[in-house]
Amino acid sequence: MSNVLVIQSSILGAYSQSTKLLDTFSVEWKQKHPADNIVVRDLAADPLPVLDGEIIAALGGNGELNERQKAAAELSLKLIDEIKAADYVVVAVPMYNFGIPVQLKTWFDMICRAGITFSYSETGPQGHLTGKKVLVVTTTGGAHRNTATDLALAHAQAVLSFIGLKDITVAYAEALNMGPESQERGLSEASNVIKAFIAAQ
Repeated sequence: MSNVLVIQSSILGAYSQSTKLLDTFSVEWKQKHPADNIVVRDLAADPLPVLDGEIIAALGGNGELNERQKAAAELSLKLIDEIKAADYVVVAVPMYNFGIPVQLKTWFDMICRAGITFSYSETGPQGHLTGKKVLVVTTTGGAHRNTATDLALAHAQAVLSFIGLKDITVAYAEALNMGPESQERGLSEASNVIKAFIAAQ
């Protein structure tokens, strides 16, 4: 039995294409692996505290912590434990104004912990969350893939790789707001990658 962690980050609810693709993933994964455990963390429905001076001090373990800081530090470790327990991590990365949703950025901020999920050495940073397969589901309204504006995917891949999650497959649904044919083609391409990822496991 494997554990699968699914990270939803869209704020669009029922209108979210990335969430629909993740739902499709969960259904098809369960069909192939009915005994597996899928944990879904919806960052929009259950938002995390946004990084500020108090919280960054708590995550760095600096000084005596107040109650808000203690809660943030405990939540951070819980989020990291969810990743540690997972064999597979699936992350929705919709593009908003050329970047990632603030909800996803906050998750990244909470799981990037020096000495816990990464450390620095003489040869550079070392990620500690290794040995997992990652599926990134990216959705964009325009056509950005492999261009200078493909910033959301670049951000997500950089952070995930930094903490050791380097075995990344990307399901890219682009140009979703550029007409019905373009949307159908984008969703179909991403769905095919998702299906191939599941078939290979």
